[in-house]
Amino acid sequence: MLNEVLKICEAIRDAGGRAMLVGGIVRDRLFGYESKDYDLEVYYLEPALLRSTLESFGHVNTVGEHFAVYKLTIYVPSSETNSKNVKIIPKSAIRNPQSAIVKKQRVEIDVSIPRRESKSGRGHRGFVITGDPHMTFAEAARRRDFTINAIMQDPLTDEIVDPYGGVADIENRIIRAIAADTFIEDSLRVLRAMQIAARFEMTIAPETIALCRTIDLSDLPHERIWGEFEKLFLRAAKPSIGLHVALELGVLEKLFPPLYALTKNPRANELTAFTKTQKRLDAGASQVGELAKEKHLTLMLAALCLDLSVEQAIDVLDTLSIFTINNYDVRKQVLALVSEHQKPIQFFESREQTTDGDFRRLAGRVEMNLLYHTVKADLIAGGDKKAPAAKWFIEKVRQLDLQRGAPEPILMGRHLREIGIQPGPQMGKLLHQVYELQLDGVVQTLEQALEKACSILANQK
Repeated sequence: MLNEVLKICEAIRDAGGRAMLVGGIVRDRLFGYESKDYDLEVYYLEPALLRSTLESFGHVNTVGEHFAVYKLTIYVPSSETNSKNVKIIPKSAIRNPQSAIVKKQRVEIDVSIPRRESKSGRGHRGFVITGDPHMTFAEAARRRDFTINAIMQDPLTDEIVDPYGGVADIENRIIRAIAADTFIEDSLRVLRAMQIAARFEMTIAPETIALCRTIDLSDLPHERIWGEFEKLFLRAAKPSIGLHVALELGVLEKLFPPLYALTKNPRANELTAFTKTQKRLDAGASQVGELAKEKHLTLMLAALCLDLSVEQAIDVLDTLSIFTINNYDVRKQVLALVSEHQKPIQFFESREQTTDGDFRRLAGRVEMNLLYHTVKADLIAGGDKKAPAAKWFIEKVRQLDLQRGAPEPILMGRHLREIGIQPGPQMGKLLHQVYELQLDGVVQTLEQALEKACSILANQK
């Protein structure tokens, strides 16, 4: 626990209120995971007094007109937190120059008062929300989705407040809705059940499954759907659990017809394509290693879509509204992986005839390292744990130095202009012909490239 958080709670107590940790941080700690996402709910303190108390600790940004949710930004010594949401303060920004040797990190804390929500329209944002600092713990917690997310903890005393039996559900690894009448008002909760079940390897109570299946999901914006799948792919060691839950809760049937159809497609070895997709997701998750976030997600999306046609994969990506992440063209790579994933096996099976040029051309269409991981996950899912074809493929890729893509053309337009060839269709065709020779290893230097270009021109006369 950050010392600053405890100091904030003490100041709230001294002002006549009581601050409780709520939501994911309490749940995660009971599961044995440390969390840096601090979410405080403050009782018995009016919004104006709460804000003035918080302002003594840092910058406060207010969200909401009729209820109080404060985003408090504080700066703490870097040794106190490993939060991903950090920012190093430059020495020039520190008021006391003597403290400049201590690096500071930026931490955001959500502070709110208890609130009531009443449905006012369609969609996950169609609510009227009013704050009431004098609500009871049980009243405030009732608006939450699952019992495991309705547990509170007093940071100053470590007292656990558990009005709906969430601690027992954590011990039994069961996801259970708190109240049917409020649960059904937010359709996003169905997808939240999916990713939480996978992350913490839990089962869902039968009555909650039945409840989720009654909820219309057509009001969900694409970006909100993706938000839950992103958590599934990034945080779950066994995303297959989430996919199974998505089937149980009707998510696939309602939002992803191509994936739902895989459950009806038996294979010769008695596995359905859906079962193999589950196994492939887990195999992919086990080998993400040091992949950057955008490539991690690309691998998981490819594993999800590998048994689909390119057109069906586009349908899935459209539902998730996936295009680029961190300036990386995730959609393009996923579709390339779906389209080309059989090539490494084909190369391996005909390796005596497969040329270096075949590898270089493939590298121009798809990222080879991701293709390796995708194929390896697919082979493991099919029962080939050693995956010799994948190993042979990646060794050849490294030998040819194709991890970063196909080689850059040696011959450029400026080189052809220097020998009197003007820009136009002829130049474009000539550059392409010489580059094909380069991919086949015939051309390896600029001198050879120019010689071949001149030879091609001479033969055309």
